[in-house]
Amino acid sequence: MGNDRSGTGAETASGPGYALLLAAGPAGKQRLMDAAAALPQLAAVPPAALLGTPGGASVVQLVDPADPQTVLTHLRTAAAHPGPVLVHLAGQLTLDAKQRLPHLALARTTPRTARYTALPWHWLAAELGRRAPGSTVVIADLVADETVWPALKAAGPSGLAAGLTLYGTVAPAQPKRGGPPKRGGPPKRGMATPDYSRAFAGLLRGAAERPPLALLHQRAALEAGLGSGPELLLDGSAPGEPYAVPGAAPGPEAAGWAGQTGPAGAAGPVAVTPPRMPPGPPETFLPADPRPAPPALRPPQPTHAPLPPPPGRAPVADPLAATHAAIFEAANAGRHSEAASMAAAWEQEALRTAGPRSDEAIHWLEVRADLSRIAGDPARACELWLAVAEARLGNGEPVGHPEVEGAVDRAHHQWQFVADRARAGALAPPLMELRSRVPGRKPGALEAVRRRAELLRAPASTR
Repeated sequence: MGNDRSGTGAETASGPGYALLLAAGPAGKQRLMDAAAALPQLAAVPPAALLGTPGGASVVQLVDPADPQTVLTHLRTAAAHPGPVLVHLAGQLTLDAKQRLPHLALARTTPRTARYTALPWHWLAAELGRRAPGSTVVIADLVADETVWPALKAAGPSGLAAGLTLYGTVAPAQPKRGGPPKRGGPPKRGMATPDYSRAFAGLLRGAAERPPLALLHQRAALEAGLGSGPELLLDGSAPGEPYAVPGAAPGPEAAGWAGQTGPAGAAGPVAVTPPRMPPGPPETFLPADPRPAPPALRPPQPTHAPLPPPPGRAPVADPLAATHAAIFEAANAGRHSEAASMAAAWEQEALRTAGPRSDEAIHWLEVRADLSRIAGDPARACELWLAVAEARLGNGEPVGHPEVEGAVDRAHHQWQFVADRARAGALAPPLMELRSRVPGRKPGALEAVRRRAELLRAPASTR
């Protein structure tokens, strides 16, 4: 079932967008989520707001497709679009019995036929991973059945992000309800609802402009009540290694999936030349309320001493010093995916044990922001520092608190290095809004943001 609709308005530098909204699941008792319930509210979001493209957008809905080739055709159409692309997935994940690879279940999928009737996840990664970095985002609101959840949980949030910028949530299937089974059959299982998708759509409908996706994801997860349960939060971290099930035979499909990465070095048109990224060691952080390191996540001990505290701070006993050293050692050695995966695992642990507004969770958000800086992704670093500032303000910290001011200052600093015109323009409104509340210690900071935002809105100069 397809339904196209287009927004109106003048084209922007990034062009009109394209959104594919897919809701899928097996028929009958195998269905674990009411995936189609995600679409009405998403369809009510203006296309330009859904994509963040004032030039309009085309939106295609695909409800309960039965054939993986049909879905592949729609994915290829989206991948060929020249402007920004958003793919929203609501449904359930399963493993095929032979290759033991993750698949998105479709209408005719059963446990025995998943390999032929479900959409292989690596097809999604292969089609969208060829696009330029920053031009594509995947929003996922998924349930994982018992065949895929244990290995996915072990792999962590980056397990599905091979070549993708992926936001959303994956939750385990709801346990089967108790009580006497009907006619001697197995107990019935509860049906999950797409709460993340509904919160995501509600925030977009209520926003004058689409906020950065890192902030949008954080707020949607909070409104949906996620972060303290067993679910995995997919936070758009740098794509990691492909999902791998322990003990699975590689096979040709697995090898093809493992080789898919997005093209490197692509960037949009630049109207305002940013300064060069400064060299230097990573910023270090002092946890406000550190917890003991969980054994399952404890990394190997580094061979060198932990990083020293920043100038002007006295050394503080840090039970996570070895962890921080291992993470930043990987980042400074260029192993950015490895460093991001370690930080994401610790953030998940903090979310489960202390909650999304805890000092521990905010600390790991700060670590991820600095890892993005080291990886040379100032736009992502800016988004994460904005999220840190919003989280601290949401916890009641005053606008003059050094940690709040520091987060906004770092977001502003990283924004100055964002070379892509469209991404810098998208980050300007939330940065200006925060700067109006947190002007910082340096005079003229808000005016500097306004001046560059005006330049970014002007037509790109031609040579």
